[in-house]
Amino acid sequence: MKFAFTGAAALLMGTTSVMAGGIERAPQSLNVLFEEGNYAELSFGAVDPTIEGTDVLGAATGDVAQGYGFVGLAYKHQFNANLSAALIIEQPFGADIRYAPFDGTNGSPVLGGTRAIVDSTTYTALMRYKWENNFSVHGGIRGSRASADVTLDGLAYGGPPPTGISGYGVSFDDSWGVGYVAGIAWEKPEIAARVSLTYNSDIEHDFDTTYSLVPGVTANTTVSTPASWTLEGQTGVAADTLVFGSIRWVDWSEFKVMPPGVGPLPSVDLVGLEDTTTFNLGVGRKFTENWSGSASFTYEKAGDDLVSPLAPTNGRKGITLAGIYTQDNLKITTGVNYTKLGDAQPQTADTARASMTDSEAWGVGVRVGYSF
Repeated sequence: MKFAFTGAAALLMGTTSVMAGGIERAPQSLNVLFEEGNYAELSFGAVDPTIEGTDVLGAATGDVAQGYGFVGLAYKHQFNANLSAALIIEQPFGADIRYAPFDGTNGSPVLGGTRAIVDSTTYTALMRYKWENNFSVHGGIRGSRASADVTLDGLAYGGPPPTGISGYGVSFDDSWGVGYVAGIAWEKPEIAARVSLTYNSDIEHDFDTTYSLVPGVTANTTVSTPASWTLEGQTGVAADTLVFGSIRWVDWSEFKVMPPGVGPLPSVDLVGLEDTTTFNLGVGRKFTENWSGSASFTYEKAGDDLVSPLAPTNGRKGITLAGIYTQDNLKITTGVNYTKLGDAQPQTADTARASMTDSEAWGVGVRVGYSF
């Protein structure tokens, strides 16, 4: 029995990357490891989020979330029947939140001028060894390059120093960090079944940090991107029909960004995030020799309504539709995602400063894969 999606469940999870818990934009899936033979792929796309609301003084915040594009590369090499390796390049973490400065008429006097820009790229090198009993292990190292700029501004931050921290801005220069990946999987090719469990370690970065309010002063800030566990599975349920899903937990509560105090500026905890658990469930169907399709639903439970102004959403529900065209060794996946982002209340000092409602995001993506 042959299935269109063998070795490629959750085929679109990284193709239409959309805002997830914390500052995560892609699920760091290792599905490329399970492709048959030698395989290379390129993925790219764009996301357009809309996050807006009203501050506690009744002023509109405007749309604080900027659209973004992404690109990913992956290569998998099969050395023999048991041993394979892969290299994955992706952009799993990022943020571009900007509250328009208050000009006396437009913008939010409470949070206007607050912003967070985060860029990162990870490079993952993996090995996989498969035994004859259908069990396999995989693991490797992951290098991450990241940078960020953060500004806290508006009445929510209590005025300028020394009475408050309004106008506080920090820049984190490019920094590299290294972590590891480890996991186990079981497969039954006859029914296109597979279950895998993968652990991603945290990755520690040491950033050279500069302060907008204290020119010429440089400090060091240590930040660790969060550890995570991902459980992925798929199985054939009928001829040419596959069910797939995943559960992903991310340790966001351990993600701390606290530049040291310098001069009149105190040490400031820039973000406060909760752990997230994300569920994905979908079905794939082969329609002809060349065309297949899939639909999947994503759910992330909402947490505390009070959130960081730099991550102003709370939970999400999304649907992804994909079409897959296969011709000989070439496979082209295109898809669209719509995500309803949960309402949230950006806060400082455990006090709500605004209310963000009816937030959403649209994502489109293309993935081109070639087997050889």
